This record gives sequence, C-alpha cells and structure tokens, in this order.
Amino acid sequence: MIPPHVKDAFLYQAASCDDLGSPFMAQLMRLCATRDWPDCAITDRIFTWQGDLHPSGQSVPLRLAGALHACKLSGDAMLAQVYPPNNTDDTVLWDAVCDAILRAPDTINTHLDQAPQTNEVRRSAVLIAAGHVLSDRFGLPIRISELGASAGLNLYWDQYGLDIDGTIFGAADPALVLRPDWTGSPPPPTRPDVIARAGVDLNPLDPQADAQRLQSYLWADQPTRMTLTRAAIATAKTPVTKGDAIDWLNGQLDHHHGQLHMIYSTVAWQYFPADKQAQGTAIIEQAGRTATSDSPLAWFTMETDGNAPGAALTLRLWPGDLTIALGRADFHGRWVRWDGIASAD
Repeated sequence: MIPPHVKDAFLYQAASCDDLGSPFMAQLMRLCATRDWPDCAITDRIFTWQGDLHPSGQSVPLRLAGALHACKLSGDAMLAQVYPPNNTDDTVLWDAVCDAILRAPDTINTHLDQAPQTNEVRRSAVLIAAGHVLSDRFGLPIRISELGASAGLNLYWDQYGLDIDGTIFGAADPALVLRPDWTGSPPPPTRPDVIARAGVDLNPLDPQADAQRLQSYLWADQPTRMTLTRAAIATAKTPVTKGDAIDWLNGQLDHHHGQLHMIYSTVAWQYFPADKQAQGTAIIEQAGRTATSDSPLAWFTMETDGNAPGAALTLRLWPGDLTIALGRADFHGRWVRWDGIASAD
C-alpha cells in the first residue's frame, strides 16, 4: 500500500508535468502514485522518506524520475523500449520501471541522495533580454554574478541567441538559439558585452564530468531541451564556485570603474532560507547605495512571487534604486510575457 503522503507527492508532480508539457512524465508519475511497487530496499526508502517529498521540499518524485532516465541514458535496453519516442501503455511501462528499480539500486540510490539540478538553459532567454535592456540603458561592458548557478550553463547567456519573430538577439554567432513563445515588444537591439563571469552553488556540477546527470533530469519526451542542454554543455567553460551564495556574493560587490555589475538568479533565490534572503537583499542594497553612473549595479531575478502564471521578472537598478517589472516567464522558459521596454522608458 502506497503511503498517502507519497501518493500525494507523485500525483502533485504528475499535475505539474502536465502543466509543463510532458505527458510522458505525467504518465510515469501517476503510475508511481497508483501501482503496486516491487518489494525492495528502494521502495522501502521512498515509502519511509522523512520530510517533504513535494517540489517545494525535497522533490523525491523528480529524484526517482532522474534516476530512471539515467538508467535509460546508460543503455538500459528495457527502459529504452518504453521511453519516448515510443508510446507505451501503463502496464508495460510500469513493468519496465519495476524491473529497473530491482536491477539498478546503486544508480537509483545515488540519484535519491541528491536534489535534482536541471540547470534549465531556456531560462537564458530572459537573461538575454535583460542584458539588452542594460546595455541600451548604460552602454557599458557587463560583469555577471549568478547565484545558484548549478553547472554554469546560464552563465553563458550572452553566447546564446534569442529568436523573436525571426530577429536574433544576443550573440551574433550563437552557440544555440532559444525560441520561446514571446508576447510583447522585443528588447532594444543593443547587444550586451559580457567581459567577466562568475557563479556560485551549494553543490556545483561540472558540465562535462556531470553531463549525464544534467541530462537525466530533463524529460524524455522533450527532445528540444536535450539538444539545447548538450549545446550549452559544450559551451560552458567557467567553473562554478562551491559555497553559500550570499557569503560568496559579499566578496563580489566591489564596484569596477567603467563596468556594470549584473547579479542574477533564475528559480534559485526562492529556495534560499529566509535569513539568507534578507542578508542578501541588505548587502546588495548597501552596494547599490555606492553605485555610480560609471559603475552601476543591476539585480535581476526570475523567481516565483506567489502569483500565476510562471515567474516574475524583476530588475532593480542603482544608482537611484529603480525597480522595473519586466514581465513574467514560464519556469522552463517556454514562454515570455515581456513588459520590459514600456516599464524601462
């Protein structure tokens, strides 16, 4: 019998996967919530998990989904037969899943030990747009600092392209091109010039050494995400620092003559403890008070604000402590509702 809290977590994740355009993942998560599990140590571990299994907690359903996808990517023949692009009925899929749980306990336990890290590269679409806004406003080269950078794939947003109605923003010769469903005016045409980049994460990944892990958390019926992530992995070269984001940031806030400093996070700040959020806000605001037109400071966030749909896009600028609501975006970067130009003018 599946414990009620476990069933609820998998059903919640199934609904989220439906909302985010992954019918295969929704099917898989619903099966985990409704079918009989094999009698084994993996089942016991999940059924007796201590803590919140939901996405707002420890994301146990996505940990398991990542483990199964890792098995498939490693050459599991049975999973390969039932995973996309194949369409599989519930019974056949669940039989293959149970078989993998019994045969690959080490791989599955390794993924259960760690929180998912997708490093969704499609979120760079809003970073490109924000970079154009900043370059147009200040006309300065940009130094970037990313909080919660994971493998650092979104540290290279300036080397990607953003296609809006056939016009490419971002890099002139992009390593990859993002094509979100874009509503609103395009960003200004001024291309950003990123001259230094750095990022921090509590558990940074190496984009090359950890490439399979990064790909395992992508959803198997969304091949475009896989293609974009592989292109981003090939581009990423800057190691991400391991550490507490706010402690690290405290050492990054000196102003540099003739440079704009852009601090940003995409669906990361919201997971920081409340005391760290307060500390981070205070030190950024303190740095903002000494910013000048020759060394401005920008703080961009793509984070939940409790409203729907998607995440809020917010930009704070110093000197002047101006707050600009740039719009909203899908958490996976599938769409952007852009208000940035009207708000910034």
